[in-house]
Amino acid sequence: MITFVPEPHLLESPRGREWPVLPGSRAAMTPEPPSAADVVIVGAGPAGLAVASALWHHGVRDLVLIDRDGRPCGRFFDRVDLLGQRVLRSPYEHHPGVEGYRDCELLDFARLHWSVLTPVERREIRMAQAGHRSVVPVDVFEAYCRHLAASHHVTERTWRGSVREVLPTSDAVTVRADRFSVTARHVVLCLGEERRSAPDTWWGGGHPPRGVTYWDEPVPGGGKRLAVVGAGLTAAHLISNGLAQGREVHWVVREAGERYQCADVNSSFFRPEGRARFDGVSWAERLELMGRFRRASIMFEFRPMLEAAEAEGRLIVHRGKAITKVTPGVGLHLEDGSRVSADHAVLALGTTPSIGDGLMPDEAVLDRGGWPRLDERTFAYTGAPRVFAVGAAAGMALGPAARNIDGHRVATARVAAAVAENLRRDTPLRTATKDVARV
Repeated sequence: MITFVPEPHLLESPRGREWPVLPGSRAAMTPEPPSAADVVIVGAGPAGLAVASALWHHGVRDLVLIDRDGRPCGRFFDRVDLLGQRVLRSPYEHHPGVEGYRDCELLDFARLHWSVLTPVERREIRMAQAGHRSVVPVDVFEAYCRHLAASHHVTERTWRGSVREVLPTSDAVTVRADRFSVTARHVVLCLGEERRSAPDTWWGGGHPPRGVTYWDEPVPGGGKRLAVVGAGLTAAHLISNGLAQGREVHWVVREAGERYQCADVNSSFFRPEGRARFDGVSWAERLELMGRFRRASIMFEFRPMLEAAEAEGRLIVHRGKAITKVTPGVGLHLEDGSRVSADHAVLALGTTPSIGDGLMPDEAVLDRGGWPRLDERTFAYTGAPRVFAVGAAAGMALGPAARNIDGHRVATARVAAAVAENLRRDTPLRTATKDVARV
């Protein structure tokens, strides 16, 4: 069997180019949002941007987006830039746009700015037009997200705040942030994923020992030897950065070998027939599918570079060896009794879905092994029907694709339609509030 492996140069694209900005793009005009709205969206990442854009097409304009960073997709791109990532794993057809409407899609946007693109980027667009896999530059994707946020008036409806509580009742939901509260008819949680912490057994819990950090923290410069723990795309970027700095990199992979594939989720799950594999099957079967197909993997483009570095001795890979203990110094103790020493170690142990626990009461989340119980048609919480989930939290209802940008679009289409229909049937919140005041 012949396997085609894309070339590593596809991983490079310019960053920080100037892109046209739509006239009238502006941030929120007030320091705090209104106290009432039809819909509150918690999280303004790619999922929150998709939900807000879809609701705009449904005529739902009374929105408040609350985000810890305060910029649509700001935290997403900060994380990407921290890793030095220049291209996305998602292809051109996967984007935060809205299904079923005549929006400018990501591929259209890139073609409209043809003169800004490099020859390699233009070739990738031709590949996408021909129906082949292609990679998307981070710079293009960020400019497209800004375009979506401006054209759907998302930027001016986004406020910075850290949400502390989401309190659902039978007819409304109150969202309490650090500086303000908003009561809405419906709330959509687009919470994304948080880094997975190391097991307590590695160093007794709490903050990592000196010289150890997680992937979403800056990696200190200096030192000749870097250790990277993890088997996914984030680990590959950290390794690439270390090699580029001239460091000797030690890569600790718990599995017997690393996995290379185009997407982090099998492509079948992005199609209706793949998503249907989750319909009507038991919880145990879904857990098995998630465990089998939601696994760490690396873009094919990294393979030649990492294999060459290993052959040259610049990269030392410790395969099939789990860590048992981490000691200051830095020492990574492996289960076979060996020890990896490094000047610094970075942990890229994956992520866990944020499902609303800690924000909503337990009876609203109905946590089932780290997954919320959702209506599989609308992605509303069965314990809080006015609250919806879009993103990784919807994984056990939608399948492994829920955490990806294209999965966001599928979930968004259902959630936006359900919210718009419910609002048409509901008494407007502000009207209801005034009626109570008159009584």
